[in-house]
Amino acid sequence: MPAESYQDDGGDQVEGGGEMTTMNVAKYKGLPKGLEGDRAVAEAMRQMNPDVVAAYPITPQTEIVMRFSEFVSNGEVDTEFIAVESEHAAMSSCIGAAAAGGRVQTATSGAGMALMWEVLWVASGSRLPIVMHAVNRSLSSPLNIHCDHSDTMGMRDAGWVHIFDENVQEAYDSAIQVLRIAEHPDVMLPTLHALDGFIIGHSVERMETLPDEAVKEFIGTYTPKYSLLDFEHPATFGPMDLQDYFFEHKRQQVEAIQNALDVIVKVGQEFGELSGRPYGLMEEYCMDDADYVLVALGSTAGTSKVAVDMMRDSGVKAGLLKIRCFRPFPHKMVSEVLGKRKVVGVLDRSISFGAQTGPLCLEVITSFFTHGVSPKVVNYVYGMGGRDITPAHICEMYKELVEIDKKGITGPVQRFFGVRD
Repeated sequence: MPAESYQDDGGDQVEGGGEMTTMNVAKYKGLPKGLEGDRAVAEAMRQMNPDVVAAYPITPQTEIVMRFSEFVSNGEVDTEFIAVESEHAAMSSCIGAAAAGGRVQTATSGAGMALMWEVLWVASGSRLPIVMHAVNRSLSSPLNIHCDHSDTMGMRDAGWVHIFDENVQEAYDSAIQVLRIAEHPDVMLPTLHALDGFIIGHSVERMETLPDEAVKEFIGTYTPKYSLLDFEHPATFGPMDLQDYFFEHKRQQVEAIQNALDVIVKVGQEFGELSGRPYGLMEEYCMDDADYVLVALGSTAGTSKVAVDMMRDSGVKAGLLKIRCFRPFPHKMVSEVLGKRKVVGVLDRSISFGAQTGPLCLEVITSFFTHGVSPKVVNYVYGMGGRDITPAHICEMYKELVEIDKKGITGPVQRFFGVRD
C-alpha cells in the first residue's frame, strides 16, 4: 500500500508519500506528561510488558533499563529482566528468548552496540522480532558519550529495520510501533528504534502517553509461528548453512526488509487512528514549492524546521525532508520528492571513512541515480561527538545552497560543518 500524508494542527503537510488525507481523530485521549526521552521509552515498555528484557547499562541509555527495572521490582510488569554481564550477552539472551517464542526487548548505546556486533547478524539471520531501543552515542576513540549516529550507522547493513525519532513524543510513539513492525508476518526481523543521546534521551518535553489498555489493544497478542518450546513442531534456529542454501536465506532477508516499507506505513496509520498521530516513512516540511532542501535524520529535523521558517521569512524557498525510516531506505519516494529541486543538502551525523559522502547522503545520491534525477547535491557532516547545531547554523547551510544554485558546486561535495581547521 502507498504511504500517506496528513495535515497537522497548524496545517503543515506531513508526508509519507501518496495522496493527502486529514489527520485522524484519536480513539483514545492522551495523558499529557513531562518526560525525558529515556523515561518515555521505559514507560512504553511498561505498557507493552515484554516477556524478556536483557540489558546492560551504558550512558546515555542507562535510564531506560534502570527505570524499567523499577517497574519489574515493583511488580508493575511480569517481565523476566536479565541483568547480564555485557551487551554481547544481552543480545545473545534476547536471541534465545525470542527463539523460544517470547516478546523480547533490549536497549543500548555506542560501544554497547559495538560489543553486540557478532550477534546482531544472528538475530536478523534467524528472523527474530527483537526490539532494540538505541540511544545514539559516538564511538571511541577518543572517548565521547554524546550524540552522533556512528553507532547505528555502523550496523546499517546488519539486516535490522531502522526507525529514527525527532523528539520525545516520537520516541514514545515509535517505541510502541516498532514491536508491531518487527512481529509482522511479512517482516519478522529485529527492529532498531533510535533516539539521539541526551538531546532526546535526557531532555524533558511535553508529550502524551496512551492509556495502558490502548497500548495493549494496539500490540495485541504475539503467537509465534515457530518456537524452540513447541515440542510438537521442532524447529532449529541458526543452523550450519553453507554453500547449499546460505545465499537463498540472505535473499529471503532482503525481501523481508523490503516488505517493511508497506508495514511501517500500515502500522503508522493504525497508530494514528488510536492516538491522532499517524506516521509514515518520512515527513515533508514546507516542500510544496521548495527550491532548496535539506535532508535530515533524528532531532536535527526539529531544529531544521525552525531554520526553514526563518529562511522563508527572508524570502528563500527552503524546505526539509525528514527521513524516519532509514532501513529499508525509501529510495523511490525520496527521488520523487527531491528530484526536481534546485539544490539538496544532506545532513549526516556520522562519517563513513574512505567514502565520498556520509551514509545518508550515499543513500540519497544512489536514489537519484537509480531513478534518473539529478539535482545538485552536497553533504554536510555535522554534530560529531555531540557538537551543537542551531537554527542559525542550519540557515548558513541554506544560504550556501542558494549560492550553489547561482554558481554551481565549486567546493567539495562533502563538507564538514562547524569543525575547526
